[in-house]
Amino acid sequence: MPRILAIDYGLKRTGIAVTDPLQIIAAGLATIESHTLIDFLKKYFEQEQVEKIIIGEPKNLDDSDTHATVLVQKAIKKIKKAFPGMPVEKTDERYTSKMAVQAMIDMGMKKKQRRNKALVDEIAAAIILQEYLHHNQG
Repeated sequence: MPRILAIDYGLKRTGIAVTDPLQIIAAGLATIESHTLIDFLKKYFEQEQVEKIIIGEPKNLDDSDTHATVLVQKAIKKIKKAFPGMPVEKTDERYTSKMAVQAMIDMGMKKKQRRNKALVDEIAAAIILQEYLHHNQG
């Protein structure tokens, strides 16, 4: 089975997570500089089969757009242009960064490690993907 890939897109950094080939477990893959996203995806798609991309959509508590929503919409357009046959689904990413930090605390990571924003982004992408799997798989 092909994998599902999740993106936690940000102005500077983007966290990426993927499922295992059976689409059961989500795991962090990488954190990259956001301007390298398309090149990263091209290389990854050459090595692995991917069925769809899930991208976190930032929203406020009242469902209005945040300052980052426009950035994500632009990233989606770039992804769809570069990979026209690849389905891209938006999913709610509220609280994923807070959940990532809490997961790091729960794993016993030191405060210095928890300040590693790249790791937070990667874990947030894994949380986005795990939530998607939980709500959308059989």
